[in-house]
Amino acid sequence: MERANYLFTSESVSEGHPDKVSDQISDAVVDLFLSKDPEARIGCETLTTTQKVVLAGEIRCKGIYENGAWVDGALDEIEQVVRGVVKDIGYEQDGFHWQTLDFSNNLHAQSAHIAQGVDASGNKDEGAGDQGIMFGFACDETPDLMPATLDYSHKILERMAADRHSGAAPFLEPDTKSQVTLRFEGGQPVAATAIVVSTQHAPGYDAGEKEAELHAYVKGVIAEVLPAKLLSDETEYHINPTGSFEIGGPDGDAGLTGRKIIVDTYGGAAPHGGGAFSGKDPTKVDRSAAYISRYLAKNIVAAGLAKRCTIQLAYAIGVSKPLSLYVDTHGTGTVGDDKIEEAIKGIEKLGGLTPRGIRTHLQLNKPIYRKTAAYGHFGRKPEGDFFTWEKTDLVDDLKAALG
Repeated sequence: MERANYLFTSESVSEGHPDKVSDQISDAVVDLFLSKDPEARIGCETLTTTQKVVLAGEIRCKGIYENGAWVDGALDEIEQVVRGVVKDIGYEQDGFHWQTLDFSNNLHAQSAHIAQGVDASGNKDEGAGDQGIMFGFACDETPDLMPATLDYSHKILERMAADRHSGAAPFLEPDTKSQVTLRFEGGQPVAATAIVVSTQHAPGYDAGEKEAELHAYVKGVIAEVLPAKLLSDETEYHINPTGSFEIGGPDGDAGLTGRKIIVDTYGGAAPHGGGAFSGKDPTKVDRSAAYISRYLAKNIVAAGLAKRCTIQLAYAIGVSKPLSLYVDTHGTGTVGDDKIEEAIKGIEKLGGLTPRGIRTHLQLNKPIYRKTAAYGHFGRKPEGDFFTWEKTDLVDDLKAALG
């Protein structure tokens, strides 16, 4: 039986965190390639450090890389995309500046041995881009059916970034981290016991009146993001607990694609298969199967079939059908977990949860990924082509399948 009363903590990091800079660059490259060729193959890793961005990985894309060579102008286009991401985030610092940083592109052709397993040919359906296990999760702690600790951690940083970009908080710099600890009773959040925010700041905002201004601003954001009932005089605030935070971003610490997979998913409230999302095209099930797993779990909770739900899918490289589907409603389900599994398998529009079936149903072969690379891949508002896996349009199908 799961515990009903406990403390739980999740963290988030801003778009200016070095790892998130790397994630956004990798996904901007994915978007560029998919805009040229919806069937492009991309595995793009990014390293960011002081005044340097390095790309590495494997690619295949009509209009960019053909017959073992770069198409005219492609290298410049990739570089402009990379510098544009850094500029949009707001890095114009001596240690990391979008215009003067050193850029190195080490992308190369995809292995033919991988391609032969993934590509559809003859009677063979498209196979998974890799082996692995993927998890999806949903719970009723927030309207977006996300863990509350992570949801609030994300939203604090989103608000601070919006204020930085608008000029409402000109003392903020891009690199920021948050952490929210909540006390749960009866499985529901009842109080915020501790909140941590560490934000890069302009010179002078680490002492005296300017420090007080920054602290007051952060507490104001927290008060607007968290429900008032969760905050009290007993809530502990740790704002820039190390003191000064002027040197940040890739100048303060190197960044790598895929190092914030728990921030990207459920904040530690659910299992993780271990695969990162950013920099990967949707044939790679690390990404697409994690998205469909979240979609399934969210629709199960939205349908009132459970208060909490974890989904696991497993794949083998080059094989189209999933090796397993596992549903766990953590004792909160209104019907048996095995019945929900059978219901999912019988819904035709899901395409048997094959890689192509997932990509078709969620419309993943589009340049939609840079938006996912900061503030979480899940719990976002579906808008047009973006975040289709957050829709709850499977509720009626699930109810009908379960009678």
